[in-house]
Amino acid sequence: MTAGPVPSPGLGADTIAAAYLAACRAELAAIKPGNVHIHAAGHRMSVADFEASAALSARPLASAGAGVGARAEGAVAATRAGVGQNTNLGIVLLCAPLARAAERPGPLRPALDAVLADLDDADAAGIYAAIRLASPGGLGRAERHDVTADGPPPPVLAAMGEAAARDRIARAYVTGFEDLFGTGLSALAQARARGLAEPWTTTAVHLAFLTGFPDSHLARKFGAAAAETVRAEAQAALGALTLGEEARAALLSHDSALKAAGLNPGTSADLTVATLFLDALARAKAGEGSEPAQPANKS
Repeated sequence: MTAGPVPSPGLGADTIAAAYLAACRAELAAIKPGNVHIHAAGHRMSVADFEASAALSARPLASAGAGVGARAEGAVAATRAGVGQNTNLGIVLLCAPLARAAERPGPLRPALDAVLADLDDADAAGIYAAIRLASPGGLGRAERHDVTADGPPPPVLAAMGEAAARDRIARAYVTGFEDLFGTGLSALAQARARGLAEPWTTTAVHLAFLTGFPDSHLARKFGAAAAETVRAEAQAALGALTLGEEARAALLSHDSALKAAGLNPGTSADLTVATLFLDALARAKAGEGSEPAQPANKS
């Protein structure tokens, strides 16, 4: 009798933390119009703030055996204590379930589905504590399943489902992280197939999110119409760019214009970090030198 394939093992905390740090640093190294990166700071934040946030949050986020809520709360608490502002809530909320899933044996996507399905009251309490601690701009209040309200915490997927239409990070929880597996990994694979290397592959991922749909951080702060204007203008100005050194001037010009207007497409940056983290975890689970995770859509 022939043995079946051996499932890929779960990853250890050190590997997960290293993948997370690498994703955060790679995102900062790329030109991402409107966001903070090594080529231009902005929005009263510096690259050093984000580098420190990544280092502070890596260990709590990768904590062996911890639930999603404990990872999120620990990572945001460490960031808040060390940096004093919200620099990474969206990143943490996206990466905590991925880190938990990476500990499980087998392919990453089914493991992630199981993690999301298993979210419990402890996860809810931790996630909502992280959100309250970070105090993200423009959060507002919801009529149902308000995560800032007193009383028993609503189920995570119920609260995320309530917010999904207006928040792309909440939407990830109720779609199995569809944006990462579809838009993010597809853009990364296509950039690599064109022969691009870092940091341009990261810029390609960011542009896929920036031009693909209105940024929900902008929508919370400035309204849906403003977010759609930013998306449409990015598509018109940058959508046809051939990435590489010849694109640098156009990217930095658009970056400067967004920052001068106080427009920070933060959700696009958060989704970019999470895509890089997902790809790194999938590669680590598949083995050194393996092909990246495939971005096939769920049926």
